[in-house]
Amino acid sequence: MSGPADCQLLGHWRITKSDMWDRDFLDLVAPAKICFEVNGHGGFAFGAIEAGMGLEYGRIIVFFHFEGFDEGDDVRGTGPAELMDDGALEIELSFWNGDDAILYARRA
Repeated sequence: MSGPADCQLLGHWRITKSDMWDRDFLDLVAPAKICFEVNGHGGFAFGAIEAGMGLEYGRIIVFFHFEGFDEGDDVRGTGPAELMDDGALEIELSFWNGDDAILYARRA
């Protein structure tokens, strides 16, 4: 793993689509987004879900665990986010005791 300074994913990304949810759901409360910060933390929000993340950095991939809420219910899980050749971000979410989803994002 590299340090955060070498990571190409740092910053804010706009979640644009998902394999599970349509665009109306993704932007239900606010524009869907994900953010990777230098300090080992980040977060995402889409639909009624909002979560904070703990990060481990690679150059074009970030591994994370997350905790947050979905309509008041606790959600937790893990996943990677990887920079694709076309500049898009592919995010895999594995919810504990729940579903797996793939999200796609573009730099905000």
